[in-house]
Formats: sequence, structure tokens, C-alpha cells
Amino acid sequence: MEKSLVFRNKYWVLRHGKSIPNEKGLIVSSMENGIKEEYQLADEGVGQAQLAGELFLKELKQRNIPLESVRICYSPFARTSHTAKVVASVLNLPFEGPQCKMMGDLRERYFGPSFELFSHDKYPAIWAHDEKDPFMQLEGGESVNDVATRLASALEIIESEFQGCAVLIVSHGDPLQILQTVLNATKQNTESSSNDLASIIRAVKVSSVLSQHRKFALVTGELRKTIS
Repeated sequence: MEKSLVFRNKYWVLRHGKSIPNEKGLIVSSMENGIKEEYQLADEGVGQAQLAGELFLKELKQRNIPLESVRICYSPFARTSHTAKVVASVLNLPFEGPQCKMMGDLRERYFGPSFELFSHDKYPAIWAHDEKDPFMQLEGGESVNDVATRLASALEIIESEFQGCAVLIVSHGDPLQILQTVLNATKQNTESSSNDLASIIRAVKVSSVLSQHRKFALVTGELRKTIS
């Protein structure tokens, strides 16, 4: 059975443009810090978001998808909200309108107090930890599985609210890697007899799948098609 048939919408993912934390080499992963305007996009990131919006518009036109069918779902962090707003402007969609939806479950992965506002140089240690055990939480932070679980919830909400839409998910590096890992596994999974999205995602949330999320890494401002 072709698992991709369970999806009612088409999906693209977009990592936020280069942010001020990216420029400073800082990990900003808590909601408290992430929503601060001082951590929004850097000038280069605004340009990346503009280009991503133009590329998304081009892909929509190539597929004859009307703008009325577009939905932009985004993380509440300043850098993702800023990115989504730039893209909406490119598409001439009102950012405060019904086609743009902020979703808390699309937020950045919280890496915990040992990493918050510390150097990006700590990322390799986090990802090495993930490869060993994606179910083990970082000290005070989220495991890969924790993030996969809330992203699955977000996806279920989107699928229940929208049908036949082109959905752009604007989020962060780790969450989008993890989301793509899970979506790719749903395509490969032939063991589940269920056509229920939640059941299929539960079946693929295993260590051998989740530990490989770095294979789906995105650079800042990168747009990628995920579900046709």
C-alpha cells in the first residue's frame, strides 16, 4: 500500500533564513528567548527568505496550484515568524489572514539549559548523542523522539484542518530534519496495515529511523518538497 496516499495535502518545508543567532554563533532554543525580536532574521536571512518565497511561487506555478490553496504554518520563534512573513509577502498573502497559521508544535527543539545561549560548537555533541539514543533526553531538553511526537501532532492538526492544500512548514534545522526523517519512513513502511496517519507515524518512530535525522539537514533558507 502506498503510504503517501494518506496525506490530504502537498507539503514543502522551509528552514528559516539566516538569523541573528546564526550570525553570532549562539544556540537559541527556548521559547522564552526564541520569540525575542533581537533573535529574528539577519539581513542576509531576509534575502534568503525572499529567494525561498520566489522559488516556492515558481513551484506552485509549475504545478498549477492556485495561491488560494496555499497554507503557511510556522513556528512562533522570531526567526521563523520573520521568514514566514517575508514569504507571505512574496506570495501577496495577508500574514494575519487565515492562510497563515502559527503553531507552537513547530517550535525549535529545546536543547536544555546546558546549551541555551551557548556556542553552536556544541551541536556535534548533541547529534552524536542522538545517534546513540534518540529517545534519551538531553539534560533538561528534548530528545529526538520528543520532537517527533509533537511534530506528528502538528501534522495531524494540519491534515484535519486543511484538504487539497499546498502547505509550507516554516521551522528550524533539527525539527525539520526530524520531520523529514519520519515522513520518509512513512513512505518506506510496508508493515502497517493501517491507513491512519497517527498509527503509521507511531510505527516508524523507532531508534533506527530517528537516529538518522542528520541525513535530512537543511541550510538556512532552504526550501524542500516533501510530500507530493
